[in-house]
Amino acid sequence: MDDSRKTVAFFGGLSLGVVVATAVACLASKRYIEWLIEETRKENENGKTKKLRKRSASRSSSPTRRAHRHSTAHQNAGNFESLEEAEPSARQTSHHEAAGMHTMTMSHMGTASARGMSRGTPRAVSPRAPALLRTETTDDEAFGGMQRLSSDGRERDLNLSDATGAGSEAVIPHVTNVAELPAAASCALERMKTLQPIYTGHVQSHDMPPPKAASYAELGGVVSAIMDRGKAIEEAALVEDYCRVITPETQLTEEYEDVCLTVVECLTLREKWLFEVREDLKPENMKKSTEVARPSELHGKDPFQYIPLPKSDLEYTLVDGVFQVGKAPDDPNPKFCVPGTANDFFKDLHHMCKVSAFGPVKTFCHQRLMLLEQKFNLHVMMNADKEFFAQKSAPHRDFYNVRKVDTHVHHSACMHQKHLLRFIKSKLRKEPDEVVIFRDGKYLTLKEVFESLELTSYDLNVDTLDMHADKNIFHRFDKFNLKYNPCGQSRLREIFLKQDNLIHGRYLAELTKEVFDDLEASKYQHAEYRISIYGRKEVEWDILAAWICSNELSSDNVVWLIQIPRLYQVCKEGGILEDFEQMLSNIFTPLFEVTKDPSTHPQLHMFLQQVVGFDMVDDESRPERRPSKHMPTAKEWNNDNNPPYSYYAYYMYANIYVLNKFRESRGLNTFVFRPHSGEAGDIDHLVCAFMLCGNIAHGINLRRSPFMQYLFYLAQVGLCMSPLSNNSLFLDYHKNPFPIFFARGLNVSLSTDDPLQIHLTKEPLVEEYSIAAQVWKLSSTDLCEIARNGVLHSGFPDACKRHWIAQQFWRSGPEGNDIQRTNVPNLRLRFRHDTHRDEFQLILVGCANCRIRQERSSDADV
Repeated sequence: MDDSRKTVAFFGGLSLGVVVATAVACLASKRYIEWLIEETRKENENGKTKKLRKRSASRSSSPTRRAHRHSTAHQNAGNFESLEEAEPSARQTSHHEAAGMHTMTMSHMGTASARGMSRGTPRAVSPRAPALLRTETTDDEAFGGMQRLSSDGRERDLNLSDATGAGSEAVIPHVTNVAELPAAASCALERMKTLQPIYTGHVQSHDMPPPKAASYAELGGVVSAIMDRGKAIEEAALVEDYCRVITPETQLTEEYEDVCLTVVECLTLREKWLFEVREDLKPENMKKSTEVARPSELHGKDPFQYIPLPKSDLEYTLVDGVFQVGKAPDDPNPKFCVPGTANDFFKDLHHMCKVSAFGPVKTFCHQRLMLLEQKFNLHVMMNADKEFFAQKSAPHRDFYNVRKVDTHVHHSACMHQKHLLRFIKSKLRKEPDEVVIFRDGKYLTLKEVFESLELTSYDLNVDTLDMHADKNIFHRFDKFNLKYNPCGQSRLREIFLKQDNLIHGRYLAELTKEVFDDLEASKYQHAEYRISIYGRKEVEWDILAAWICSNELSSDNVVWLIQIPRLYQVCKEGGILEDFEQMLSNIFTPLFEVTKDPSTHPQLHMFLQQVVGFDMVDDESRPERRPSKHMPTAKEWNNDNNPPYSYYAYYMYANIYVLNKFRESRGLNTFVFRPHSGEAGDIDHLVCAFMLCGNIAHGINLRRSPFMQYLFYLAQVGLCMSPLSNNSLFLDYHKNPFPIFFARGLNVSLSTDDPLQIHLTKEPLVEEYSIAAQVWKLSSTDLCEIARNGVLHSGFPDACKRHWIAQQFWRSGPEGNDIQRTNVPNLRLRFRHDTHRDEFQLILVGCANCRIRQERSSDADV
């Protein structure tokens, strides 16, 4: 018992000693903390180094920086009004940080890692950095207890007092009793969070300190804070204040300087051939910047109201396959001239094809494209979260309610299979006795047609229609064309999918109106339907225009393109055409007639107001001989062989060029040339498209030519790509270069091509975006950027693009974007603009050095 009592007494005394020691330690800690806080306050009030004062004075002397800080503080003042206990200097610092004024660099992660970075490794630097090797912070940054790396590689320590700025007061409140310790500790912790500029392995830029819980008692306040943060990021992107990716460029070799000169020469060839509207008709030069949400607001509610136009005094005539317009049919000095003859075009074509196969050219372009791709990947790593917050700052907008245009879809396949099946069943049930076709010497009703096929309405289903593109059509364009025949029967295609038939295309018109209704119900989805003119006879234009006007096929969500199938060989073998010039005459003579005097074809005149361009379609995989400069003229081409792709392209483009000049002089709308190119076939298809086209359909063969891919990037030629269609015909989905093109900065958009054969849902364009997003892991910013590109590729009026994108939509970078309309962060477009500008500067510098070297060499020879 005595031992037990002694043990209890011993542990009791020990416990009491521990309690007493703890109390003494707490008291000492409290006194020490009070003393430390008091000393800090005095130091902040009384002492600042001369260096810090001088730097603060230099900052304040800059009008631009002073104005920017003032505007930013004024805008974000509402977010910090509840921080009443904070000192004025603390709120001022918070304003600077909220505006995103500090920009970190990867070299700040540590001295060893910064010094160990290779010269060619991409790194993130502030756009205000004066040199590539100099890694400095921006003006309003303060790094407490950190080290700054200068251009000479030396480290300079910064005092903790620098973080608060010159003349600032203590931000930690004075503690007078133990009860205030938790509040003081909390305030100090929040202040330390705002001062901490670097986290290990993370690049920080434009980060705002989180608001205090008491400031936003409800969820609405938190949402408001997130939106304010997104707005600050958007403003930072407008003034180039973001985590920008810059790669230190090594000196170009003489070989690469020669390549730069070649690139500039090829870009000059595109400028030589490409049609451009008059300066006064360009959107940036329009005196009256109209902005409308729907095209009908421009032309009135009735698009089929004929407005007479006086007849022109100019005459036109066809000479060697190209129309000429002058004061007389035989005028030796035509008013509108093509940039060159066919021989000139083929000569330029061969030059570019030869250059694209040159070894140093391929090496240089491949390296630049790979670097562009890595720049984008690094940009996403550093700025994806900022782009996400910026999108949250745009109220109402998301991917579903931004404008999306299907820039490549064929009208005969614009509906999905279930839609067509329901329509056929409906007509078979409601109009079985309608006479629909003349076959085998007699007229047949719809019921008799199906009886001859041994089919009833009950038997029909999607599988019976057999219009879906399956694995059996891969690399078989002929089988793909057969999929346009419902149930494999050409007579059903003539009845339901043709406008030139016994019932004058009534069924197809009704189907088209139903598709229009679906687009208008979705509101934000638009389409450019391609409809065919074959060139077999001139009356085709009047038949098509009468079908459009009589059925009143017009919608604010739809514009038309005319596609010209390259079927000269078929028409020649059928005895329809004598030579290639006759085909060109059948296509373009009615257009020149209606341009000169609209009263000759009033319905065609009204229809052309809704047409925005021309397409050229057919199987590109067919082998063909590349044209030479000694090719026969269009009149001389009277053999049974189909002309090459580039031969078609030149004569199509040359006549469109003259027609555009003629219509422009008459105050009428003009057309763009947007052919299928690069889906298959040789590289000269893409070379031809580069010189003549504003944008093209497909373009997947660019993956085989680094040179042409680099040129398409520099010129920002639009690519309306259809990965699901390519997956069915020419290229597996996982091999499609779309995500690589997008990362490298090529001007790409998504389109459907043939929903009837490819897609399964009511919204094929959204289905295309959905599959691309899932397979390639595209973010919301990526999808909205692609949708924005689609609007720019489209032929909708400029006034609509002003409303859908921005007032100055034609400008690159954030100046041509409004996140409230496109949901694309300015940060993304600033990156695209800066990267493209830097690439152009590199090419121009290399070209200038090459020319200087050539001049010196020529002077030395002399």
